[in-house]
This record gives sequence, structure tokens and C-alpha cells, in this order.
Amino acid sequence: MVDRVLEMEEDRILTLKNVTANEEFFNGHFPGAPIMPGVLQVEALAQSGCILLLKKKVEEPEKKLVVFTGIKQAKFRRSVVPGDQLIMEIKLASIRRQFVMMEGRATVNGETACELEASAAITDRSAT
Repeated sequence: MVDRVLEMEEDRILTLKNVTANEEFFNGHFPGAPIMPGVLQVEALAQSGCILLLKKKVEEPEKKLVVFTGIKQAKFRRSVVPGDQLIMEIKLASIRRQFVMMEGRATVNGETACELEASAAITDRSAT
């Protein structure tokens, strides 16, 4: 759900998702009026956070998984439609041992489409 990393700092990442008309989910959501499902916007933000964690915060990332543990305060402010570029920003709010809190915001043309607070856990790949 992430096409490109635009910027990456120690506790922040900015990513891009090009929303195209040929995405499979548009066939059913909704026929004749395609809108990117909110759950996929949340997933794109989560994947952005995972990229940041695995690149900047985790030793031996090939041995780890980042799993979503919660979503708070998810709000959807505008529709995301084919042709939009979804710009996603994730900021790490806290990391305590293997538990992470993040704040995320997705925008289209500078307008907020989705915002949330999310939590995740960094686990050993062998534990799943």
C-alpha cells in the first residue's frame, strides 16, 4: 500500500500511495462511485509506520515483525478516489521495549483524508 518513501527521519516518515482506478477494491467499493475504503487508508498508514520502525528502530529487521495492536481516534475527513495521491505521515510518539505508539495522518492535496493514533508491537518472526 506504499509506493514510495519520500522522507525518513529517526522518528518520522513521509510516504506516497498513488491511488489508481485499476485497484481491485474499487470493483466493489463502490460500483460507479469508487472510494478507497477507510480500512485500506489505515493499513497504508500502518505499513508506513512499519517501514520506519524496521529501517530506524529495529536491529536485525529480517528477524522481526511489526504487528498492529490497536487503533484510536481514527477519523476520515474526505474521500480518496482514483487519481489521488495519498501522502502519509507517521510520527513515533513513544517506544517502550517492543511496544510502539504512533500518530498518523494521510492527506490528498494538503487536505486531511484520514488521521489516527495506532499502537504496534515488535515481535520475533519465529514467534508467529
